[in-house]
Amino acid sequence: MSQNTLSDASVKPRRNLTLWGALGLSLGIVGPSLAMSGNGQGSAAAVGKAVPLIFVLGGLCILLISHGFVRLTQRYSGGGSAYALVGNTLGPRAGLFSGWGIMITYLFFAIGNVGAMGSFVNAFVANAQNNPAHPTHVPWLLSGGIGLALATMLATREFRSVVKVLLVIEGIGVACMAILSIVVLAKGGNHHAGGLTLSVFSFKGQHFSVIMGAVVGALLSWGGFEGAAALGEETNNPRRNIPRALLACVVGSSILFVVVMFVQTVGFGANSAGVTAFSHSGNSLAQLGHNYVGLWFSLVLSFTAIMSSFGCLLGSAGTAGRLLFTFSRDGVGPKVWGKLDKRGEPTSALTAIIAITFVVSLISFVAGHPILGTGDSALDMYFYYSTIGAIALMVAYLMVEIGTIKHLVTERREKIVEVVIPILGSALIAAVFYYNVKSQTSWTAAPFVAFAAMLVAVVILVAMPAIAVKVSKGLTRDLGEAEGKNMPASSGHGKGPFPTPEV
Repeated sequence: MSQNTLSDASVKPRRNLTLWGALGLSLGIVGPSLAMSGNGQGSAAAVGKAVPLIFVLGGLCILLISHGFVRLTQRYSGGGSAYALVGNTLGPRAGLFSGWGIMITYLFFAIGNVGAMGSFVNAFVANAQNNPAHPTHVPWLLSGGIGLALATMLATREFRSVVKVLLVIEGIGVACMAILSIVVLAKGGNHHAGGLTLSVFSFKGQHFSVIMGAVVGALLSWGGFEGAAALGEETNNPRRNIPRALLACVVGSSILFVVVMFVQTVGFGANSAGVTAFSHSGNSLAQLGHNYVGLWFSLVLSFTAIMSSFGCLLGSAGTAGRLLFTFSRDGVGPKVWGKLDKRGEPTSALTAIIAITFVVSLISFVAGHPILGTGDSALDMYFYYSTIGAIALMVAYLMVEIGTIKHLVTERREKIVEVVIPILGSALIAAVFYYNVKSQTSWTAAPFVAFAAMLVAVVILVAMPAIAVKVSKGLTRDLGEAEGKNMPASSGHGKGPFPTPEV
């Protein structure tokens, strides 16, 4: 395929991904090994031994939210994730706003995972030295920058190869977690701290606000499950395979997270000393691997965390680049980013995303910010930028929930009873916003930065109303092609799926 220009309506990536390819992207962005190595500590600090129950509730909540993506991807199969799903249900302005949220989410995820790689590399080096008092320290920009360079090499190649890499990375990580779980359970957990006890599935003595805050933190572990929705133009039979990939990612990761969090809780111990050890662990999986198997297995688990953060970086950059390509192809961005290379890959858009990722990482490294108090500047960077992305993602999720409500009411009246699911999902997202904002005291806090980044899209839409017309034409064209019809763009007289906005 030769280079295409923006004026060519046939600019489409190759449709060469299967169900496993779509699932690989979602799993790569979620990063199960990464989530299980570092996301349970905050919950343990908040609710003590009840961490597994927190992840049970988190899994149920993410199932509510995923319902909207599953229903809409069964109907709309274009690229752009929420950009297309919301655009075809609530209109082009809402679609652009939602797509912007998804794109900056994955951009911030990519930036954050540069720091995560640096942090986990240093943890691996310290572990290899058997945790001396003063372990060798590698500047996180060096190790994270090398990871970004490798991600650039892979992301600009055929995307089918990328998702295979993501599947292999997370497959190895899941296998290692399974081995660790079997060993911990076979040894009966920490015999000095309750052993294998089901008391961890109880909130006795916990306040509701504390529980909700912990559920919100756990919920962010699933951030990125909807990544497959950006591959509607590259996946075979997308109206079947994309929903299946989304559901498989949510259900599979939920089961995995609950089991592994149970194993970690009883592995460290269900008493106060065990909870303290869990909450203060830099890499909980690696520490348990050392305690129950040995140093060599701890190193394996440390390495899987590095690879998982690399996979999340790779998947996030690839998805952000595809969204930037879709915007630019539809006229909302420079024409050069709306082109495909001779292999049918959006290399120009991907390169732009990776360049921004590197520049922000470099500025953060030189400035020594953000500072969150973990004592690890790389980990501070990971938590800060990933939280910004996660909050922006929740804004996009809310738009998808609203779009799902409209879709069920106007197009799927036979399933109208399901409308209660996106209503509950919307309420849950409102709770996420509340519990993330209520304790913030600085305007540079991650939630406020995320809201400011979303405000940029509003300013663009208000200042440049003609953009909505371009988006409308692009979405209508894509919908017509997906349905196999020569559907004309809306003319402003009610034709097409929605009218072209007046300028």
